Amino acid sequence: MSDLVIGIVGFLALMFLLAIRTPVGTAMMLVGFVGILQINPRGALPTLAGEAFSISTIFSLTILPLFILMGNLAGISGMSRDLYDAAHAWVGHWRGGLASSTIVGCAGFSALSGSSLASAVTMGRVALPEMQRYKYDNRLATGSIAAGGTLGILIPPSAGFVIYAILTEESIGRLFIAGVLPGILLSGLFILAIYILTSINPALGPASGAAKPLVERLQALRRASWIIGIILVTIGGIYAGVFSAIEAAGIGAFLAFLVALMRRTITIQSMKEVLGHTLRSTATTFYILIGAFVFTPFIALSGIPDALLGVLLDTGANRFVILLLALGFFIFLGTFLEGFAILVLTLPLVQPIMEQLGFNMVWFGVLMVIVLEMGLISPPVGINVFVVKGIAPDVPMNDIFRGIWPFWFAMLLAILILIAVPEIALFLPNTMFG
Repeated sequence: MSDLVIGIVGFLALMFLLAIRTPVGTAMMLVGFVGILQINPRGALPTLAGEAFSISTIFSLTILPLFILMGNLAGISGMSRDLYDAAHAWVGHWRGGLASSTIVGCAGFSALSGSSLASAVTMGRVALPEMQRYKYDNRLATGSIAAGGTLGILIPPSAGFVIYAILTEESIGRLFIAGVLPGILLSGLFILAIYILTSINPALGPASGAAKPLVERLQALRRASWIIGIILVTIGGIYAGVFSAIEAAGIGAFLAFLVALMRRTITIQSMKEVLGHTLRSTATTFYILIGAFVFTPFIALSGIPDALLGVLLDTGANRFVILLLALGFFIFLGTFLEGFAILVLTLPLVQPIMEQLGFNMVWFGVLMVIVLEMGLISPPVGINVFVVKGIAPDVPMNDIFRGIWPFWFAMLLAILILIAVPEIALFLPNTMFG
């Protein structure tokens, strides 16, 4: 068999392994190792051993456990509740205001956790009882939690951006800053979707009473000042060039620990849970990356990226048509693959194509992360939907999936806006210090 045929067979074998629920890291490592063994037998074992060691010693990846730890500490310290209460105080009296408060709360907590699942679980436990108490429709209540949670991989710090940066050798700091304005844009589109839905059908999200007095609003904002301050220090410090993304992660984790210590929420049991969750999440991510870095050389050796690029260029299609086709392919994959799997599976194929077509890879990273967000709530696999089901067992799965569609289309609109106006993603990175 030719190298190209071996590559195609390997890619199909990988899809089969993922379809039967083989762990992503295991599937990519196995296919990559066997594939390289077929093309270059002497390079298979050194690649497996070398990449495993290389990934484990990449200094920039220390950012992952630090930001995961920061998010977990923020959860046990009660800062997530403070943030939701502040949003509730300011916009809760609107029609659909509790759902909008959930989006704001998820956006804020995302700036500490970097995880969509953590954002959905943490804010869902806080927001769902409130929305049920005010007789919100289950579709709007659960849909806003599932969609709001997806902001965790767009608003910095983002585990998705970290993995994208490692795979494409882009700057983590620039990618983080590139996610700020698109994150605000998408949050605004989510709130707009809630406003439109509740304007058409007020019963979906009844108003939760009169507006709170200004004094109470300011008091709620003051209680949330800890989490707001940590966000401003970490993200603002990266933007201003005061410290790197890795240093920001360490500072953020330390500040979150101080707040939890000050509030006396740290116990032996809570720290066991925090550290255990941090280690499990970090180990899983590293294992996926090791698999990806074994699989990527196999794809390069097979010649699939070059062949695919040649086919696309021979068609004479406009580069934006090719971009939309690629994004559409990612959206399709998102219906049955987890987001990180899509990243590590497709980037070796599409990165050479996007670079050849002249697209900015930081901007493309923002688009790709939003597409991954769409996958988090797309049926039938949408992981965030199953997370919300876990905290709302009495709500039928069909209702949750019906509730996410307005937010899914809001994400699609955000992608189109960013394609039309790429400066939304690139303005802040291009003005960063250094």
